[in-house]
Amino acid sequence: MQAVTGRIHSIETCGMVDGPGLRFVVFLQGCPLRCRYCHNPDTWNCDGGKITSSEEIVNEALKYKTWMETSGGGITLSGGEPLFQPEFAENIIDRAHKKGISVALDTSGFGNLSKTSNCLDKADLIILDIKTALPDEYKKLTGVSSEKTLTTLEYLKKIKKPLWIRHVLVPGLTDDIAQLTALKNLLLDIPTLEKFEFLPFHKMGEQKWEQLEYNYTLTNTKPPKPDFVSKITKDFSLAGIPVNGS
Repeated sequence: MQAVTGRIHSIETCGMVDGPGLRFVVFLQGCPLRCRYCHNPDTWNCDGGKITSSEEIVNEALKYKTWMETSGGGITLSGGEPLFQPEFAENIIDRAHKKGISVALDTSGFGNLSKTSNCLDKADLIILDIKTALPDEYKKLTGVSSEKTLTTLEYLKKIKKPLWIRHVLVPGLTDDIAQLTALKNLLLDIPTLEKFEFLPFHKMGEQKWEQLEYNYTLTNTKPPKPDFVSKITKDFSLAGIPVNGS
């Protein structure tokens, strides 16, 4: 199998939140979204990062195969947006599978299915980040249309792919009743949803925005209150949504 080169931002060798078990997390470079709360804006530039090969990545991951196997973990391809480099991501998946390593794809779902469907088919788990279920708000939040993400979601439902879904709670942006109701209805229509998570907004990436001279608009935004997070978590759970895998 011929190796494919691509650009990565960084690697985390002992990830614990990007899929089941312990994860070898590869953050691919490049992203077409411009989420206002992004904590990795340094992954946006498609010409940034480090050029490497799919073979090098899998060979490095093999060093951690034992603890991945014993914990039920594997490789997670994150970003940036891994579907922004579909051939690179697919080759990593193929090579990992040949070595007996499972692969999760952590994605916004933004991509043309004609180019991304092979990755979606081959990944063992898709971790899909739903920014908001309301199209107009999605555009305001990310700078792009939600159409491709929703098309990807429909495809994942069609092929019955195991799904984890995440939603970042940003006070004043993604936490109002209309958005949460639309999100709940969307989640209830996904038969292969294994886990849903609310991720409270944080500002750990604010300094990166300043260093890159990007306009960060959430300086005065505070994390959501714990009692509010608990309330909506209970509400979604009572509706039958597997919040945190319950």
